[in-house]
Amino acid sequence: MTGCRICIYGNSVILGTLGLNLRQSRQFEVTNLIPPLLETQELADLKPDIIFFDLEVHRPRAILALLETLPDLMLIGVSPDSNLVKVWSGRQIQEISTQGLLEMISEQFRRSTTNYTDGADVK
Repeated sequence: MTGCRICIYGNSVILGTLGLNLRQSRQFEVTNLIPPLLETQELADLKPDIIFFDLEVHRPRAILALLETLPDLMLIGVSPDSNLVKVWSGRQIQEISTQGLLEMISEQFRRSTTNYTDGADVK
């Protein structure tokens, strides 16, 4: 495992730019998913830590359904029109600033790295 597994769901300019920026860091393993969405199980098999999607386009039910089976998954909806980021997790819903988003990604990375180094997800 190279780092935090991130899926970018969609093909908007904002998501493309986000994906390019995240790929510049070795701590993130970024996968692009272009709609239509994979089945929920196929997406779960990717074992993402974070999934980004465009709030203005859609809120995919299959992705939201993953919160029930992957409680550590973080869903991040980005709205380029309103400069808003919404975060869903298995435990809470919150809205945050861009700075808060960066802090949250770093925290998610620390958690996923700890899980992998502790052998919790080693096959």
